[in-house]
Amino acid sequence: MRRSLPKDYIRKLWRAIVEFDMLRPGDKVLIGLSGGKDSSFLTYALACARDSRPFDFELGAATLDLGLSEEPVDFVSLQSFVQSLEMPFYSDRVDAGEFILSGNDKSPCAKCAHLRRGALVSMAKAHGYNKIAYAHHLDDAVETFLMSTLYSGQMTTFQPTTFLDKNDITVIRPLCYFREREIVYGQRHIPFTPHKSPCPLDKHTIRQKVKDLIRDLDLENGCVFDNLTAAMRNGSPLEQWPRKLTRAELKPRYINLMNSNTTEEN
Repeated sequence: MRRSLPKDYIRKLWRAIVEFDMLRPGDKVLIGLSGGKDSSFLTYALACARDSRPFDFELGAATLDLGLSEEPVDFVSLQSFVQSLEMPFYSDRVDAGEFILSGNDKSPCAKCAHLRRGALVSMAKAHGYNKIAYAHHLDDAVETFLMSTLYSGQMTTFQPTTFLDKNDITVIRPLCYFREREIVYGQRHIPFTPHKSPCPLDKHTIRQKVKDLIRDLDLENGCVFDNLTAAMRNGSPLEQWPRKLTRAELKPRYINLMNSNTTEEN
């Protein structure tokens, strides 16, 4: 079966791959496939890239059911989709829903992401993959950047390519130049109907609030999203206050100031 995406989609995918050094000959990449629109699009897009590749690399896909819903994840349809793309499929179920959704030491999203990341790394190591591909897109990166600024006071976001030295695994995000709306439009090219998110908190998270905020601001001023994208890139103009001094650093300054005042009075 011939697989294809519009040329501008393929160009955008390969731009990210080349610019951020995501793939090299001989790589084995395990795709994190939740079954949603983003991860299913990523799985299909990477299959297209593999089929028209300038060099050889291997793909596989893995799905994890963390027990967030009473209805289990439909592994059968996911396996059928993945195998139609000529790649192996791996799956696992972990009854962690109650743990993720209870307690207030960490946000449920952080705990869920931590468990998924650990499980995918274990799967990748067990089956000989040296890279993991996540389906985060440009909207995700910008939302993370603004969330980090507003809720933690840190101007950070995830990187397109990250090496996990403790696990000897590289994480790549090949969709980092795609807007979410492009992925929605691109679904028409994919022979798969995305699964609904099993998370009971879907659409009711801090990320959703930030997503809605960016959308509303961008409707008022169409430059908002592009400006946030520019601001999170290294090399953009940055003018910040000096870091906050500790009490130990402030003390000699107070003493010098008082001594200076005494000298002037004399």
